Amino acid sequence: MKKSISLYEEKHSFLNGLSPETKLLYVVVAIAIPVMIGGRIPFIAFMAISIGLLIDSKVLYKAKTIIEVSGFILITVVIIQTFFRGGNYTELFRLGPLVARKEGFEYSMGILLNVLNIIFCFCVFVLTTKPSDMMQEMVKHGASPRLGYVFVSLFQIIPQMTEHTSTITDAQRSRGMETEGSLGTRIKAFLPLISPVIMSSFMDTKERSIALEVRGFSSKAKKTFLEDFIPSKYDSKIRMILVIIFISSVVFVILKATGVLPVWLR
Repeated sequence: MKKSISLYEEKHSFLNGLSPETKLLYVVVAIAIPVMIGGRIPFIAFMAISIGLLIDSKVLYKAKTIIEVSGFILITVVIIQTFFRGGNYTELFRLGPLVARKEGFEYSMGILLNVLNIIFCFCVFVLTTKPSDMMQEMVKHGASPRLGYVFVSLFQIIPQMTEHTSTITDAQRSRGMETEGSLGTRIKAFLPLISPVIMSSFMDTKERSIALEVRGFSSKAKKTFLEDFIPSKYDSKIRMILVIIFISSVVFVILKATGVLPVWLR
């Protein structure tokens, strides 16, 4: 059986039973509300919810890989903002000639929480939603099948490139190439992989386009689906709850801006 090139994994969980539209709404709510309200608590709260949902769906280990990929960039942001942010500052500590700045550190923590929240809530969507269900929902709501295919393909780029890289690395290793060891050895082994990975991606794209045309993808006839996704009985209730939470947050922000709220709620 051909290995799936999607990040999705069927676990028959609560999230697997929700429609892509509902999970996408959760992504919007989880990103928008902390930004509107401000402070660290909303970010931490939604991160905890997303992590809990991933644990319940038994796919948290897949999110770990995505966090590790983003970790280097996030650490770099924290270091740069903490030690090199301009303006007036309060000294936290010194590291040789470098001064850790409280304002820069707090600003970097805000960026860190925002990015991690976005990553976790997108993991909730991507890791628990079948690509074909995404495309099916988009087409049913009037989107072009071509647009749906492009949108779904975006979520398959990382696993596809990972699969190609792993296959080519094994092939190079079988020919005697050193792929493990010091940093210099890894860099030397990585460079010869770039061209085969890019070429194999182009070949896959061509093969897919031919396969889609053979199946009448460009036909103007009404599209049908092999399997219709049936959401769980909680889908509409969850969607309504998310809408209510979002509207309540907007009202809260408006009242806060106008000064109507009590001081202890601001």
